[in-house]
Amino acid sequence: MTVPLKQPPAAERVYAHVKQAVLDRTYEGGSLLTEGELAEAVGVSRTPVREALLRLEVEGLLKLYPKKGALVLPVTAQEIADVVETRLLVEEHAARKAVPASPQLIARLEELLERQREQAAAGDYAAAAVTDRCFHAEIVRSGGNVILSHLYDQLRDRQLRMGVAVMHSHPDRAAKTLAEHGEILEALRAGDADRAVAVVHGHVSWFSHLARGEAR
Repeated sequence: MTVPLKQPPAAERVYAHVKQAVLDRTYEGGSLLTEGELAEAVGVSRTPVREALLRLEVEGLLKLYPKKGALVLPVTAQEIADVVETRLLVEEHAARKAVPASPQLIARLEELLERQREQAAAGDYAAAAVTDRCFHAEIVRSGGNVILSHLYDQLRDRQLRMGVAVMHSHPDRAAKTLAEHGEILEALRAGDADRAVAVVHGHVSWFSHLARGEAR
């Protein structure tokens, strides 16, 4: 006899639904979400919707307006600049520390790069953005600094939103991202820390041009 899987609590289901939709841009920045629409979409009452929206407001993804709904906050130029600055500090340090790279790290990065190539070719930008983020996180984690890895993980949602937005508005950037990931992998494989840091710097800094409206 099989035991039916227990569903997560209603508020948790609403939270997961809305968060995923915001991150993959199903709910675009500037969209106004109403409690009634969300309750109907997930199949719950309005009370858990309210609870989930409050949680997402704390995370900085939404702004609540009483009796109106929740506004999906757009990604701002300042947010991009802040994320880029933090990523550079963490990722340049991690790239240097990753040399000499273990065979396990190289194998994992090869696997992620191949997966991202397939996702980009299929036009699945949301999935490609997740894999992109995993590629970088793997290098950060390889350093063994749990505190640094935790700090980097806190950027996850912001990075995913930015990554999906970039791939939709600059589809040609996907090929360049894949090429740069390949360069990072080759530098780590060759044990060239300076080269790895230089490629990471250029790769991450590109987002700051996006923030200033200078994206190429």
